[in-house]
Amino acid sequence: MLKQPLILLRLEAAVVLSATVWGYAHMHFSWILFAALFFVPDLSMLGYTINVGLGASLYNLVHNYVLPALVLAYGLTRGGSLPVAIAAIWIAHIAFDRLLGYGLKYPTHFKDTHMQRVA
Repeated sequence: MLKQPLILLRLEAAVVLSATVWGYAHMHFSWILFAALFFVPDLSMLGYTINVGLGASLYNLVHNYVLPALVLAYGLTRGGSLPVAIAAIWIAHIAFDRLLGYGLKYPTHFKDTHMQRVA
């Protein structure tokens, strides 16, 4: 049975995903670019082929909102639409993962996340 914090985290992710996709559409960015880049952050899981610690570190680096927020800020302040589009796709990916219950990883096992132990 889901616990309240997990429900709230998933609800939060649903709102972030919805708002990001709405904003992406509102800005008339390319849906081909969206489809091409949406799963690129998951390439960070290749670190797990070396060891769990590196895999968790790379995954966590790419699957939190800090880096895409910096890319978004850069795009907004420099007037570049490509960084804004990339940041939106990246944020949408992270929110999608959270909505599915995939959280930041602990260095113990790929399935150990800040949200739950993934089945």
